[in-house]
Amino acid sequence: MADSFGPVHHAHGAGGTTGGAGPGSGADPDDPGKEPIRVLVVDDHALFRRGLEIVLAQEEDIQVVGEAGDGAEAVDKAADLLPDIVLMDVRMPRRGGIEACTSIKEVAPSAKIIMLTISDEEADLYDAIKAGATGYLLKEISTDEVATAIRAVADGQSQISPSMASKLLTEFKSMIQRTDERRLVPAPRLTERELEVLKLVATGMNNRDIAKELFISENTVKNHVRNILEKLQLHSRMEAVVYAMREKILEIR
Repeated sequence: MADSFGPVHHAHGAGGTTGGAGPGSGADPDDPGKEPIRVLVVDDHALFRRGLEIVLAQEEDIQVVGEAGDGAEAVDKAADLLPDIVLMDVRMPRRGGIEACTSIKEVAPSAKIIMLTISDEEADLYDAIKAGATGYLLKEISTDEVATAIRAVADGQSQISPSMASKLLTEFKSMIQRTDERRLVPAPRLTERELEVLKLVATGMNNRDIAKELFISENTVKNHVRNILEKLQLHSRMEAVVYAMREKILEIR
């Protein structure tokens, strides 16, 4: 059942954990006192939801706290459960995942949303990012990669399937070409340090690596990223990079 969404690779030690933990153990072997990552699974296929639950139950630091069959139910569950991560399909009956993103961010602002879908349409990717999703993964990925992506997003990173990342990069370049043909409205002013942080975020660095590169603390990096998002009125690191490239704050050659 667990391999209904891609090849199953039960590799020990993926992301710093080992398999074999029972459901709900909630212990992080690297930090026994740390709370598990609380995940809400949203998909209109019950078999797929069940497969994900079985796979994630083997991860000691991840706990599935609920499930939903469509976007409308997902919003209600997110408000009740306040999960750390919402793992959600794009296309579902009643209310789709992208439409539900905005509402989930309103009722559970701290929740981070990963779209897990079969849709490789560029429009769905862009709309998901615009709606506040922090990750966009295709269901062809392995089960180990799902757990790894959950940990990465919970740690403040963005995750995107490689094939979709190349499409996003192509769109970045198109945005820059289009801005050459029109006069830009001045972008909100970022400090020199915030620009340095944004440029490193654009290279795919996580907060820890950025802190080392700039010789500052990881908390300081988090504060800079938060300030950047507030100034630009955006929801995610990925969306900040899209904006920065569009406004020629950053350049791709």
